[in-house]
Amino acid sequence: MQNKIRLANVQAVGREVSKAVAGTEILGPLKLLPGVWANLPNLPGRGWNMIALPFATPPGSPFPFNYRLLLNQYNEELRFSTVDSGVPNRGIERCRNLVDEADQFVIALDYQQTIHQIAVADAPKSDLQGKIGAAIHFEPGLWLNMINETQDGLDIARLGTIPHGDSLLAMGRACTIDGPPNIPVISGLPIGVTPDIDNNPYLGPYKAFHGPAKFEGLFDPAIPNDLLAAANQGVDIARTTILDVDTDIPTGGIHNIPFVVKQANATRMHSTFWIQELNQTDAFGKPILRLQYSQVVFLDFFPRADGQPGLIRWPHVSINTLQKVSDA
Repeated sequence: MQNKIRLANVQAVGREVSKAVAGTEILGPLKLLPGVWANLPNLPGRGWNMIALPFATPPGSPFPFNYRLLLNQYNEELRFSTVDSGVPNRGIERCRNLVDEADQFVIALDYQQTIHQIAVADAPKSDLQGKIGAAIHFEPGLWLNMINETQDGLDIARLGTIPHGDSLLAMGRACTIDGPPNIPVISGLPIGVTPDIDNNPYLGPYKAFHGPAKFEGLFDPAIPNDLLAAANQGVDIARTTILDVDTDIPTGGIHNIPFVVKQANATRMHSTFWIQELNQTDAFGKPILRLQYSQVVFLDFFPRADGQPGLIRWPHVSINTLQKVSDA
């Protein structure tokens, strides 16, 4: 019923590009996103990144496997500012001898992500870590909400462009639940090798930050999502909007420049946003809003070591807990 009302409003107004306003019902499941989300000054460094990279291991290295594991702790700004509503995709419906209009209408909300590292380490240790405070990621893109003419319940999409030479289309579903999210447990270990972090020498770079040796005393690459669950302890969350998208669906995917394909091919991305409305208000009497995400990009390089064909799949994991700092 709600989608029918939104569709009627879009058709009545037509296509319109305007400033994104938080809470606008036309945005559907994206309505809480407009504005600026950030790591607060008193709660910095909730962002964590891990990525395995091809690396020419120097002679005498304790990890002579020609890859290194890079870990970053970061602060982030995620900005949503412009909405393009009523974007028409034209189509027709054929039924027997009749042909009817069957147009789809899409809501598009732009985003811009900027990330700076506040701590960094790698194993084996290199001189390629970058400086503290350095920008390590910039990404412009769009979130889409398809109001009608959806297939298999796929009503949201994310389009992203990454300066390394990658572009992605991920699709999925949105829903809202009462209470806090259920943060899934995921593994950050590569697929295609024996996943025994304590006894498999090939996983030495991961073991260097495992258990008591956690990166910055907090982040364990074997169980990265544990920090998201820990950040929710003691937080009174009234409602959670879930945006879950994956490139591993029909028509979705990632396209990369030739160098990326040859060296460390990005083949799949799965991400989940949990937008949380707290039972707590700010100075203006509005509910405090938090945003958590978990994102895994698989990079494929080096032959598998488990007897299966193909390449090892290395999870590139990014997680963060942000708070909305402005609706503007």
